[in-house]
Amino acid sequence: MFRIPRPSAGRPPRVYYVVLSLLLASVAVGAARAETVERTVAVQAAPAFVSDRLSVDVMGSGPDVILIPGYASSREVWRTEAERLAATHRVHLVQLAGFAGEPWSHGDGPFLQPALDELARYIGETGLDHPSVIGHSMGGLSALMLAQQHPDLIGRVMTVDSLPFFSALYGPTLTVDSVQEMAVRVSQMMLHTDAENFRAGQALGAPGLSRTPATQAAMVDWAMASDRQALATAIREVMTTDVRPQLADMTTPVWAVYAADEDGGAPAAMADAMWTREYISLPGVRLIRVDGSRHFIMADQPDRFAEIVEAFLTD
Repeated sequence: MFRIPRPSAGRPPRVYYVVLSLLLASVAVGAARAETVERTVAVQAAPAFVSDRLSVDVMGSGPDVILIPGYASSREVWRTEAERLAATHRVHLVQLAGFAGEPWSHGDGPFLQPALDELARYIGETGLDHPSVIGHSMGGLSALMLAQQHPDLIGRVMTVDSLPFFSALYGPTLTVDSVQEMAVRVSQMMLHTDAENFRAGQALGAPGLSRTPATQAAMVDWAMASDRQALATAIREVMTTDVRPQLADMTTPVWAVYAADEDGGAPAAMADAMWTREYISLPGVRLIRVDGSRHFIMADQPDRFAEIVEAFLTD
């Protein structure tokens, strides 16, 4: 059975499950199901841009919004929200190579920084005007990094249940150095677990990530369609990337949306304390808690999430 290191005794269940979310497939409201549902908004041909690190679907017209999915996730995680936004915005749905069936051709080479470089190139070459960037989980970390590295390109950022140092979920005193060994161990498990046990691990963790049965089911297929080397590299990099030291110098407006769920997820007080602590050095950050949700807020509370996105884009 594929397992990750378990948290210490007495740690609230949500901490374990959110960390587990980095190792499991991200959720959509069914990739396979989405292909059979008639879409009310046509997907445009993406602007002339070719990359072996990511692809982009474009829909709608208006101010630009980039949506970045999380670890092992497909762009379909955003489909419901993207179709709503496309009535008033031009929506750019990113798919990262190596995840959810998108080809990976980079062996054991780096994952995060080359993808960020290509996303910055996409913004520049297609002439996007200070787009808003919304990222879930690992996608939220990517959005923060993009704004830190290219503040002249980005208009505003929203992170969705995402921290600037994911390994802080294991404890407030952890550092990049202290988590290195665990990150390597998790990466190796990702590579060497057989398919049957890997699938079983995804199913085991799914209920901790979403309250929605359909999203729990979709998660497994997305993980199985991801490239194992890409998963292993990405999780090691995410666990050992800490962008908190650069938060104080950021000038890009940031909203950080996070989940709380008294019935099997993070108690509100615990979630509030963690997100406040981890974003404390970011000037002007707006923290917004969504109750009754686990990690995949857009799936568990779609109406509330849509309200927050609308406020974010019009602020």
